[in-house]
Amino acid sequence: MTTPRTEHLVLPGVLTAAQAAATVRALLAVQRPDGAIPWFRGHHLDPWDHTEAAMALDAAGEHEAAARAYAWLARHQNPDGSWYAAYADGDPDDVTDRTRETNFCAYVAVGVWHHHLATGDEEFLDRMWPTVHAAVEFVLALQQPGGQIGWRREADGTPVADALLTGNSSVHQALGCALALAERRGEPQPEWELAVGALRHAIGHHPERFLDKDRYSMDWYYPVLGGAVTGPAARQRIAADWDRFVVPDLGVRCVSPNPWVTGGESAELALALWVAGEPDRAREVLAALGHLRDETTGLYWTGYVYADRAIWPAEQTAWTAGAVLLAVAALGGHEATRAVFTPERLPRGVTPACCS
Repeated sequence: MTTPRTEHLVLPGVLTAAQAAATVRALLAVQRPDGAIPWFRGHHLDPWDHTEAAMALDAAGEHEAAARAYAWLARHQNPDGSWYAAYADGDPDDVTDRTRETNFCAYVAVGVWHHHLATGDEEFLDRMWPTVHAAVEFVLALQQPGGQIGWRREADGTPVADALLTGNSSVHQALGCALALAERRGEPQPEWELAVGALRHAIGHHPERFLDKDRYSMDWYYPVLGGAVTGPAARQRIAADWDRFVVPDLGVRCVSPNPWVTGGESAELALALWVAGEPDRAREVLAALGHLRDETTGLYWTGYVYADRAIWPAEQTAWTAGAVLLAVAALGGHEATRAVFTPERLPRGVTPACCS
C-alpha cells in the first residue's frame, strides 16, 4: 500500500497529515481487489457513493485505485447505460436492488472528469467516454417536459416521472462535467446543452416540479452544491435555513427537526459553502465533525443522536469519509476537486427559449 499524498488534505482544526493518511488508507482497505468500493465491507455498493469514494482517492493521489473503481463501473454497466441501485458488498453478480436511479448513474461523469483533471490521462478519458455517454443518455431519457428528471426506472423498466430535488441537483453537476468531457473530446452534444439548461431552470424557478422533501437538509444545500443556484441566490438559500439544519459544534441535521446530525451531510454542506464563497463557515462546519471521527480506524461514524448522546447507526461508511476528504481538498486547494465543484468552470448549457 502506498503512502497517501496529504498536501491538499491538511486543514488546521480539521485534519492533520497523519489523520488524512489514515483515512485514505482506510478507504483503500474497503476497496475490493476488483475496484468496487462498498459502503463498508459486508454492506452494499451503490454507484454514486462508489464514485464519491473514488474521487476522494484521486484527491489523495491514489490514482491507480481510483482508476480501478472506474474500471469496475465500465465493466458492469448495463446495456441501457445504467447501473443497479445496490450490489451486495460490491459483487456485480449479487444485485440487491434492481431499480436504476438517474442521479446514481449520472455521477460517473463527475468522477471521470475529476480523474482526468487530476491525472491528465487522455487514454483513461478515451476508455471511459463510452461509459459516460451511455450513462447520460440513460438519464436524459427520463427528463420530463418541465426540465426535471425522473427519479428512476423500476426493476421491470417502468419509468418513474417523480423528480427529487437533491438528485436533480447532482445530475445538474454531472451534466456539466459530461459536457466538459465532450468538449475535451471535440464531440459537441447540443441536446445535452439544452437538457442541462432546462434542468437548471426547473431547479432554480420551479420547486413545484419536485417531490416535497423540505425536511431533508440535502434539498436545502444541494442546489448550491450541484451548481444550479449560484451567486447571491446561493448565499440567500444557505442563510434561509441555516438555523433549521445546523447544530453548532455538532454538524448538520439530516432531517429537521430530528436531533440527529450526520457526517456526510455536514461535509457536503461544507463543500456547498465553499462553492458559495464562504470558506470560513465551511471550515467551521468541518471542524465540528471531530466528534464523529474514529481515530482507531481513521473513518467517521455516519451519525450522532445528540438528544441521547449516542452514535447511530453504528457504521463507518466510505462515502462519509470520502465527503470529508473532498471538502477538505476543495478548501486545501486541490485543483481537480475545485474544478468539478465550481459552476463557472463547467459548461452551463443553453436554456431553451421556452424556459428563459
